[in-house]
This record gives sequence, C-alpha cells and structure tokens, in this order.
Amino acid sequence: MSKFSTCPRSGMDEVIWRCKMREVMTFEAHSNYVLALLFTNEGDRLVSAGMDNLVRIWSVPAWEVARSLEGHTKSVNALALSPDERVLATASSDTTVKLWSFPEGELLETLQDRKKVVAAVAISPDGRWVGAGAYGGRAALWDLAGQEVLSFRAGKKNLTTLAFSPGGEILATSGLGGEIGLWSLPSGERLELLAGDPVAVLSLAFIDEGQRLAALGYEGAVKFWDLESRQALRTVDLEEGEVRALAFTPDETHVAVSVTGGVQLWSVEPWAKVDEVEVGTKAVTTLAFSPDGRWLAAGAADRKVRVWELG
Repeated sequence: MSKFSTCPRSGMDEVIWRCKMREVMTFEAHSNYVLALLFTNEGDRLVSAGMDNLVRIWSVPAWEVARSLEGHTKSVNALALSPDERVLATASSDTTVKLWSFPEGELLETLQDRKKVVAAVAISPDGRWVGAGAYGGRAALWDLAGQEVLSFRAGKKNLTTLAFSPGGEILATSGLGGEIGLWSLPSGERLELLAGDPVAVLSLAFIDEGQRLAALGYEGAVKFWDLESRQALRTVDLEEGEVRALAFTPDETHVAVSVTGGVQLWSVEPWAKVDEVEVGTKAVTTLAFSPDGRWLAAGAADRKVRVWELG
C-alpha cells in the first residue's frame, strides 16, 4: 500500500503539517459501546464491533450497513483483516476468536486458547498468523486455517493490545502493568521486555517500516523505541484528559488520539497538535484511518461512529 497524505505542509519553511478534520457523518452503529473499527484496503468498507456482540460491515461513503455478523455471545473487543481481505478475525469476551469469510460473513473457525476474555487480535502483514491477547497475560498464535501454532504467558496481567512487525517475525504484546514484550515468531522466544506506561499500555504500533515501535500509555503519553537498539527514543506528553486509543495515518506523518470528550490530531515530526474536535460523549473508544488517509472514523460509548474528512 502506497503512503499518501491529504495534509500539506504549511509555512515558508514547511515545518508543520497543516491538517484539519471536517465531520461528514455520524451514525448509530451498535446498541452498546463501539469497541473496534477497521477500514478495508480499498477503503470501500468499514467494519465495526460492539459490546452488543455484533460485527457490522458498512459501505463507504454511503455509511450504510451491508451485513451484520452474529456468533459471539459477549462483546466483540477487537478486529483484524487478512492482507488479501478474505478472512476477518474477531476477538470476544466470550473467550473465543472467530474467523469469518470476508465480506460474506460465513463463520469459518472458532478458536480458543483458555477460558479468558480475549481483548486483542491481529493478523500478520504476510497473512501467515493470527495472534490474540487475553486476560491473565495469555498470548496465542494460529495459522489462518485455524491450527494452533503457539500459546504462552506473555505477561503477568491482562493483555489488551498486540501488534505484528511488518515482516511478521516479531509480535509485540502489552496491557495492564505496562510491560511490552517482543517475541520471536514462530518460536515464541522473548527478545526483549520494554518498560511502557507503569499503569497500562493501551495501543501498540510498528512504524517506519518496523524500525520503531510506538506505545500509547494510560497516563497520557506516547513513547517511541528504536527496535534495532531496543532503546527508548523519546516520550511525548499529550494534553490532560483520559486517553483510550491511537491511530497513525497511512503515511505516518500524523497520529490521532482519543481523549476525554474528543479526538486530537498531532503531527509526528515535529510533535505538535494540529487539530482537535469535541464529540458529544466522554469516551471515544476506537479510531481508524482509511488507507488513503482521507477518512478518520471514531467509535464511542454512545453507540455511534463519527467520520471526519482530513485535509
């Protein structure tokens, strides 16, 4: 996927990126909290998951529901789509990961490691692995046919976020307690243990073609590591307010962060806030950018999805 930015440089020296968020749509997506969002590779569909146990597929830019997937018996906490978009993985508080054909929504496999809430799921960029993070510090790995490859204790407390490196050879895991584990795949050997936010790490992202790792901390800071040296590069503080989610634009020049009652947009180099919007609910739980960087979608506790156009 080519990197594309809708946000031009501003000023004579072109130091700061100028990017504004214009709200184009708000719609009720679920009957309870919206917990996860993702766009397809072409940006023509948005997938949402909610505390109402449902997964929904929305057409873009009509923002109309095309299909609802039923099968989980408790909240659906996380989503992941295979690179070829043929398999959708969903993680649930019912202790399972389900694999669905996409976009048809036929249930292919139901996966379970332990009887623990599954809070995070990801599919490796090469489409080889499905990874899940669960309460009790458990991480598990399957192939896309549903065969278990690996399961292990990745932390002392609940895992709530994980990410694959671009080559799929490293899995990063974290959650409560803030320890970030880097694991070699498929062996499961621990490569490094990084110190994140002491309370919790809410989101992980490999950036700069896998050379850096970014982590959003519960106490309101984003921390960056160099993955070759495994050394911390910098920590940038957000403004006061409860943080919940983080998402990078496809070109990685900007990052969106949900804070109490709103969404902030920051340029990465240099680190500077370029826009902020308020929403009509306190908790914005999940964020997702479209692949072309045009749309930013946010799911919230008021059951709604809000969509902004960037430019």
